[in-house]
Amino acid sequence: MTATLSPRRTGRLAWAACRALLVLTVVCGLLYPLAVTGIAQAAFPDRADGTPVRADGRDVGSALVGQRWSGREWFHGRPSHSDYDPRATGSGQLGASDPRLVRTVRENRQAVADYNGVPTAAVPPDAVTGSGSAIDPDISPEYARIQTSRVARANHLTKGAVRELVDAHTEGRDLGFLGEPRVNVLKLNVAVRKAAAAAR
Repeated sequence: MTATLSPRRTGRLAWAACRALLVLTVVCGLLYPLAVTGIAQAAFPDRADGTPVRADGRDVGSALVGQRWSGREWFHGRPSHSDYDPRATGSGQLGASDPRLVRTVRENRQAVADYNGVPTAAVPPDAVTGSGSAIDPDISPEYARIQTSRVARANHLTKGAVRELVDAHTEGRDLGFLGEPRVNVLKLNVAVRKAAAAAR
């Protein structure tokens, strides 16, 4: 025998479902996001806002997102197959043995060496390969160091002064053992600009 629901009972069930939907919508869609946002703003205001970097009283970018730098006066970041577009993150999907990748890496290594006036053997891997996200904001200290002379000359600074800026902006491994030492390109370039302005 098949049980049938009366219109009255069906109405009660529908109303109960609507109440549950309304309560869950308010709790999960409004109260929870507001609570999490409030806690994040109170505990980590800088990170909650996207870790903005300020220069001359305005935001010039995020410390979490790489950007394109052109000109000899700036430190350059890693290559990006998406042109640093945060809406198109991801790797180039070429395998390590793919002839196209091998050719691109070889060409990039020579270009970086020529641009910075260093031997090709001094060019580190991150100078010629993109990151998995294509918007990595950091470079290795080795890549920063081979750019030091070029940046110093272009900004009329001493090589030692620029090297000190690189050392000051070099971050160690997270918790002492996670990841690799790194230099945030945006923060470093902001510091270079300040030093160049002060030297004028």
